[in-house]
This record gives sequence, structure tokens and C-alpha cells, in this order.
Amino acid sequence: MRISLILPAKNEADGLRRTLPGVRDLLPDAEIIVVDDGSTDATASVAREHGATVLSSPYSMGNGAAIKRGARAATGDILIFMDADGQHDIGLIPKLLKRLDQGFDMVVGARGWDGQASVGRGMANGLYNRVASLMTSHQVADLTSGFRAVDAEKFKEFLHLLPNGFSYPTTITMAFFRSGYAVAYEPIPVAQRIGKSHIRPIRDGMRFLLIIFKIATLYSPLKLFAPTALLFFFLGLGNYVYTFITEGRFTNMSALLLSAAVIVFLIGLISEQITGLLYRK
Repeated sequence: MRISLILPAKNEADGLRRTLPGVRDLLPDAEIIVVDDGSTDATASVAREHGATVLSSPYSMGNGAAIKRGARAATGDILIFMDADGQHDIGLIPKLLKRLDQGFDMVVGARGWDGQASVGRGMANGLYNRVASLMTSHQVADLTSGFRAVDAEKFKEFLHLLPNGFSYPTTITMAFFRSGYAVAYEPIPVAQRIGKSHIRPIRDGMRFLLIIFKIATLYSPLKLFAPTALLFFFLGLGNYVYTFITEGRFTNMSALLLSAAVIVFLIGLISEQITGLLYRK
């Protein structure tokens, strides 16, 4: 089967100098695609020097946009995604491919605690993994890993769902679970990145917070809305019992809380139907 290796890159000339020679030695027949996401350094020229196909953007569109552009251009039956900053060990690619041969549709390189960029990132990723595991009823070892091998045809089914930002791994993972595709995790070590990280703590911290809600609404919205509706219902019921005992009446606050419970539940039902339409194929 033909393999396409896709590397999104933004100002990663140094990382590509270290990564691409090893990739070519390991996978001499693979299609190598470097998506230059508006780089201002020699990323594109370095990639071409090492025989990679280069897709350049005139300005930065985001990691997810680079992934989508590379996937559309790829001709392989299997897509391998990895970072261009030198963090991922190309020698682990055969392990991912071996797991695909065992019947999995996507195999993700799962980082341990020592592979996290910082304590804060490690704690955030741990929270995402637990929430995703709860939503999917599957053990999610690394929700945000960018190192993965996947069946090309199945991956391309979900290109329209992927965001242009950096949270594409979250979206594609939840989409695969939702659609009943088999996902496996392979433990991997992660090296220190080459170059400067493009993560901005404050801006991306808010985006990471939104990922928590996205996980729930993308996979099964009712699992988020139903408990919220129950919370409003019991608050309204408790308030009614209290005011009836103390004042002998049904208050506006009780009515508001009980109405909110019904509205939130109905929104959850509608969201569940919309989500189902996204996966109708």
C-alpha cells in the first residue's frame, strides 16, 4: 500500500533538516508532503532539497488547515502525520503501521508525562483524555497527539469537520470514535523540539478550554446537556420545596429553573440530531 507522509511546517527549516533525511531512508517509496504554513524562513527550500512535495500558503492559516491541504493532495492509501520540529522519532513509524495491519483504522502515538511541553500542558492534556474517555467509553491515551497513521479514505471523510486551528487531533479522534472506526494508541517517547513553539499560553489556553466543550458536543451532545438539564431541574425542585415550606408558594425562581431544565434538555436533543447528520455517511 502506498504511504503518504504529511508534515505541517511553519518556520521549521532546522527541524526538517534533521527529520527529512531519516524519513527518506526509512520510507524510500513514500510520498512526502511538507505543507509550508506561511513560513518566513527556508522551510520550503529545505523541503524541496530533500525531495519533498511542498505546498506553500501565502500566509499562516493554522495547523488544521495545513493538515487538510496535505490530506487533499496526498495520493497514498495510508496517511502518516507528524510534526516537523524533530519531536517525533521517525523510527517509530513501523510500529504505527504494524498496528494498522492488525485491523485498526487509526493508530495514534501516545505521549507520556515526560513528553509534555510543560506541567500545565501535561495537566490540560490529562484532563482532555479523561473527558474524552468518559464521553466515548474508550480509553483515550493522548487526545491531542499530532503523530498518527490512518486509513486515508476514512480520514478524508471528515475533512469538512476539521478546524483550521491546532485542535484537529481532537476533532478527528472523536469523529473516528463516533463513526465506529477502530482507534489504537501506541506509547512513544518525544524529544525536545527544535525551534520555537507556536503555542501562546493565554490565547491558546482559552482555546484549550473550549476543546472540553467541543469534545462533548462533537461526540454526543446529550451527554453534556442531559446532566445540565438535571442540575437545573433539581435546583428548581429544591427551591420550590424550600419556598413552599417556608412561604407556602411557588416562586418565579422555581419556575425559571424548571423552565431552564426543559429548554436545555430540548437543545440537547436537537444538538444530538444535528450531530447525527454530520456522521450520516
